[in-house]
This record gives sequence, structure tokens and C-alpha cells, in this order.
Amino acid sequence: MKFSFDIRYSLFDILRFKKARVYNALQNVGNELSKQTCKDLGFQGITMDMTYRKILNEIQSDFPISSRPYRDLGDRLHMTEGEVIDAVKRLKEKGIIRRIGGNFQTSKLNFVSTLCAARVPDEKIDHFVETVNAYPGVTHNYLRAHSYNVWFTFIAEEMAVIEDALETIRQKTGVTEILNLPAEEMFKIKVDFAM
Repeated sequence: MKFSFDIRYSLFDILRFKKARVYNALQNVGNELSKQTCKDLGFQGITMDMTYRKILNEIQSDFPISSRPYRDLGDRLHMTEGEVIDAVKRLKEKGIIRRIGGNFQTSKLNFVSTLCAARVPDEKIDHFVETVNAYPGVTHNYLRAHSYNVWFTFIAEEMAVIEDALETIRQKTGVTEILNLPAEEMFKIKVDFAM
């Protein structure tokens, strides 16, 4: 099981490039995010800067699976469990870390997943997002600068469950233009942003 944190940059636009270009583009985004992260958090010197960077580097792909993961992180980073928890809380409060949780390969669990795109009028966005996010199978939900302005991923036991949920969302919100875009071929690109 992999654990990760979600970064506030959408990657959809750059996935049309070749793998090497995607990797380079993502690395550049990570470097820019790293610089902006430090500025946004108002770090007071190099020590705090490096502390947050070390934590972010560790939790991207190597979050401990144990009864005391923050203690284990602290041991690896020469910090106390409390210091790690406080730092992660601050990073979450600032929106740098949005989520820490498992990423499962849905197909290996006999689940299906899809990307959905909706054309939502501005005045309906809050209600639409609240309705969509009420479904436990929704894992990501992003507002985008596009005519289809709300994009979300949906996981369920079978596609019929997702299709039924999308129809219910249409009825509850009055938003009828919702695309269901299941993957035809799966590509997994592992990306860590060096902080």
C-alpha cells in the first residue's frame, strides 16, 4: 500500500507529453511548489524550512505502515512524534498537504474507477461539489479553468454503481452535462517531488 499527499497542481494538462517530458515537467512543478511552499508557510529560517522539506520528502512514498507512524517518521528524521504531528497539522492547515491515505489499485480489488468531468454553472458549483463529495467513492474533486469546470474521480464495485450515482447527482443538482471517462488503458507514473 502506498501513501501519498495530494499537491494543489492538476497534472491532466501535461499528461499528453512523452514520459520523459512528463517527468521533467512534474519535477519542475515540484521545485516551484517547494519554493512557493516555503514562502507561503512563512518559514523563519533554514531550520524550519529543512524540517518541513524532510517531512514532505519522507511521506510522499514511504509513509510508515505501523501503529505509530508519526513516531517512526520522527525516529527517521531525528524528531519527536509530537514535532512531526505538529508539522503535518500545520502543512494541512496551510493546504500544502490535502490528504494522507492509502492509494489502492482498484482493479486488483475488483473495483472500477473513472474520471468524470462536469459543466457546472458558477451559481451551482458549491451545491454540486457538496453533492459529489458526499459519495464515499469520490477520491478527488478539482475545479478547473475549462468549460467542463469540475473534474472528479469515482471508484465503485462496478460501473453500474457509478452510472447510477451520476444520474442521481444530475437529478439532485440540475447539472446534466457530466461526462463519464473511464480509462481505456492504465498508465501509472510514480512521481515524488524533491523538496
